[in-house]
Amino acid sequence: MATFALIHGGGGSARDWRLVVPELRRRGHDAVAVDLPVEDESAGLGDYADTVVKAVGDRPGLVVVGHSWGGFVAPLVCDRVRAELLVLVTAMIPAPGERPADWWANTGWRPAGDGDEVDVFLHDVPPDLAADAMAHAREHSGTADAEPWPLRSWPDVPTRFLLCRDDRFFTPAFMREVVRERLGVTPDEIPGGHCPMLARPAELAERLAGYLG
Repeated sequence: MATFALIHGGGGSARDWRLVVPELRRRGHDAVAVDLPVEDESAGLGDYADTVVKAVGDRPGLVVVGHSWGGFVAPLVCDRVRAELLVLVTAMIPAPGERPADWWANTGWRPAGDGDEVDVFLHDVPPDLAADAMAHAREHSGTADAEPWPLRSWPDVPTRFLLCRDDRFFTPAFMREVVRERLGVTPDEIPGGHCPMLARPAELAERLAGYLG
């Protein structure tokens, strides 16, 4: 049995993973979805990572999963506790010393679509779940965004990247290049947009559990 630590993206919450948690448990694993202190103006990247570490406790067989902005937090967790695997789901990949606020320009990211948040982030999510996600979105403090990523190198943990082929926010061609340049690996791919935990929870859970095999 593994324990999946599920880290949400910017402005999100543990609620984003509520459909994936039971799917992982049906597959014989434990899962802990964590609320990062994104609304706390005093909280930095280290505080975010410490929140995950505290939530996980001494559970065994840790798999750390970071979605979107959570890619800046997930490796920090792996630097603090023993993890068997790190999985980034259509996530930002930090470089040593890089501020999250600088990642966009450093990677050459360009916005896609007309700026409508549902169209960009949630286009393949069922309408009721998309409306719920928008209603529960949280303000994300700029404190952690302005803080240099503190690790000098990527943690010594096996790392997988799961790319979403219909993602309109982190488009596939863009992310394939970022993954190649920053991790030196070929990403795995699934259909769907930027929020597979809401659009395809069973498929995402199957992929996550499959990495253990």
